[in-house]
Amino acid sequence: MTTTLRPEGPETPTAAGGRTRRWRILTNGHPVGTLRTTATPYGGQLWGEISELEVAEGRGRGRGTFGALAAEEVLRTWGCVRVDVKIPGSAPVARALAATLGYTERMRTMTKRLAGAPALPAGLVVRPVAADALQPWLDRGAERFARSLVASGLTEEQARAKSGGGRQNLLPQGVDTPGVVLTALYGADGGPEPYGTLWVALHLRDLPDGEPLAWVMVVEVSPAHRGRGHGRTLMLLAERECLAAGVRTLGLNVFTDNAVAVRLYESLGYRVTEHLYGKAL
Repeated sequence: MTTTLRPEGPETPTAAGGRTRRWRILTNGHPVGTLRTTATPYGGQLWGEISELEVAEGRGRGRGTFGALAAEEVLRTWGCVRVDVKIPGSAPVARALAATLGYTERMRTMTKRLAGAPALPAGLVVRPVAADALQPWLDRGAERFARSLVASGLTEEQARAKSGGGRQNLLPQGVDTPGVVLTALYGADGGPEPYGTLWVALHLRDLPDGEPLAWVMVVEVSPAHRGRGHGRTLMLLAERECLAAGVRTLGLNVFTDNAVAVRLYESLGYRVTEHLYGKAL
């Protein structure tokens, strides 16, 4: 029995300047599954992604394993330095396969369906992020993000390439960019240092049913004020802002090794919808 990978259609360019192609998994010339390979440039590097992997016939016979390994080889020939795969939270078999093939979970996507607007603790003040404070705050956030990427298994070079400037493009008008929430949480005493800051994109994209999806881009508690529940308050504030804008689904990404944040989101009712696994090629 011979299993092979053959193109299903022509290779096409991506909007990000990369390349993508869909493939058929064949056994003795008979189609048994499909997958897609995509290469995306980040700061002079190419990162690969395997997606749409599905075995429609003969599951449990190693065809998914062959497809993944063959896809990795394609991405190597394309010059990719890493490969990522996104696995639905409801697919434990696929997660087990990824672990067997040497992939490590780096990040989780979590979402929550919002109901009523939650109350905020008393004695706190919410203010917009000042225009002159935005760029330093974004720079600090990019630095933290890069450190978290390194901790998740990336090299310093890969982390810099991945974290370089992408989020800032979502704020073309700075603090006046429509459709975003940029707020800071202060104590009632009016002290100059915020307890924490929040950035929410109120309409990152549409869900399959056409409803808008909001996204927590950054939630940060100042080091001197951690451990006092301000992270929870900022997340409750994000929910209130979404509901006020008519958005009822809120999502976020969290690094797997950030156990404190994972527990916070779980306690607030967020559920894992996707796992991001990756490895070096």
